[in-house]
Amino acid sequence: MSALGRAFLHCKIYQVISLVFVQLIFLLLFLHCNFRVTGNSKPEIEMEAYSASVKYTYNRMSPLIFVGGFPRSGTTLMRAILDAHPDVRCGSETRVIPKLLQFRQTFFHKVEVARIKEAGVTVELLDRAMATFILDVIVHHGEAAPRLCSKDPFVMSSAKYVSRLFPRAKMVFMVRDGRASMYSAITRNVTIGGFDFNNIRSSLEEWNKTVGFMYKQCGSLGPSRCMMVHYEQLVLHPAHWMKEVLAFLRLPWDDAVLHHESHINKSKGVPLSRFEKSSDQIIKPINIVPLDKWVGFYSQDIVDEMDQIAPMLAKLGYNPKANPPNYGVPDGSVLQNTKLVQQQLQFWKDKAKQLHIRTAMSTEQEHYPYL
Repeated sequence: MSALGRAFLHCKIYQVISLVFVQLIFLLLFLHCNFRVTGNSKPEIEMEAYSASVKYTYNRMSPLIFVGGFPRSGTTLMRAILDAHPDVRCGSETRVIPKLLQFRQTFFHKVEVARIKEAGVTVELLDRAMATFILDVIVHHGEAAPRLCSKDPFVMSSAKYVSRLFPRAKMVFMVRDGRASMYSAITRNVTIGGFDFNNIRSSLEEWNKTVGFMYKQCGSLGPSRCMMVHYEQLVLHPAHWMKEVLAFLRLPWDDAVLHHESHINKSKGVPLSRFEKSSDQIIKPINIVPLDKWVGFYSQDIVDEMDQIAPMLAKLGYNPKANPPNYGVPDGSVLQNTKLVQQQLQFWKDKAKQLHIRTAMSTEQEHYPYL
């Protein structure tokens, strides 16, 4: 088949997928929710879910929690810690929410805007359909809880829009030393759309661009709506940083957040995905083993030019010239956890196998197709 033929076929397939996706959104709008008419006559989406006979009601004004950031930056750890809190349910990545948000962008090309406007599809209608779809996925892909949370890394690229859909939602933006994030993605066989891991310099530049965009999205929301958390500091000082995070989210303190590994796959605890490449890490207590594994991975020419390749490192507070880095001194409890993890390597391998988790070295790829 010629290149033109392949392009035509791809275009037709894309159009079909687009049509199906739009129809699905609007079907959800009318079939899977209740509507309550407010004083200004605008319908408000409401959804109900039950947990142990307790009914919870959710709508666009619910104080949802979104955890995002570049892949391999601690988003899974943060959602596992929050899942351990008795008032919160996050669950595994939905994967469909960031894809839907990316798909929405196709409507805002100049020609497409005119077409959907002509068809009577207003921005308000599209937003309501998007909010319905997203809320339905968040509410029904796990157990009901007083506070619902969604962890999908690339949602942070649409933080401003999501915050508009859900005015009381809060964002937790996880950041990590980009050298560690890229090393982890490459060695754990995680693929990311737009990244060529055969070209490490280019990949670091793309990390810089992507995280820079997320950083601006978070900053535009202000500190009352978006909190940036450094993965390394969360690992080194979990008690301090979780007190900060819970205060930001207006959640009461609970010691369970310091022992998320004790709540793995328990009712109202921390559900695991067998397919996420971080699952074999979050079954362990918080430890510092992953922090500096990237040291020695990059070629000398990249190390020498790191400040130019990835200026966001310095912007986020990392020293691009420090190799190895000095992230700080861990709390005593974290040092104890680290010692136990290193002494029980076979135990953790066996536990991952028992839970049917795809380990870090699994040849099956974890793919993030959209930025």
